[in-house]
Amino acid sequence: MTPPDTSQLSEGDPIAQIKVPSEFSTLAQVGKRAFDVKCSDCHGDNATGREGFAPPLVHKIYEPSHHGDMAFQLAVQNGVRAHHWRYGDMPPVEGLTKGDVRGIVAYVRELQRTNGIN
Repeated sequence: MTPPDTSQLSEGDPIAQIKVPSEFSTLAQVGKRAFDVKCSDCHGDNATGREGFAPPLVHKIYEPSHHGDMAFQLAVQNGVRAHHWRYGDMPPVEGLTKGDVRGIVAYVRELQRTNGIN
């Protein structure tokens, strides 16, 4: 799985162009609120990524068979060493419960499914 060419993007631009579901499940709605507060500054609105900051989570690299739901829990708890993208290491995220992360995962998975990532 190769990250997309972002050489034509300016810093802060969204990396992925996505479709947003017409509605989200209740859990994903809760997750969207948590994502918007804790994750979107780096991962962009609707998890599209932000050039120069963090990758899109609506990308085949993060499909459930490659990065399972527990990977999100561990990323929030421990941070992540950079390995697929060139944006540097992700620090742990303070102030999110395991329940918050379950909601964020539901939100991201619903975005992914809407965009053909299963």
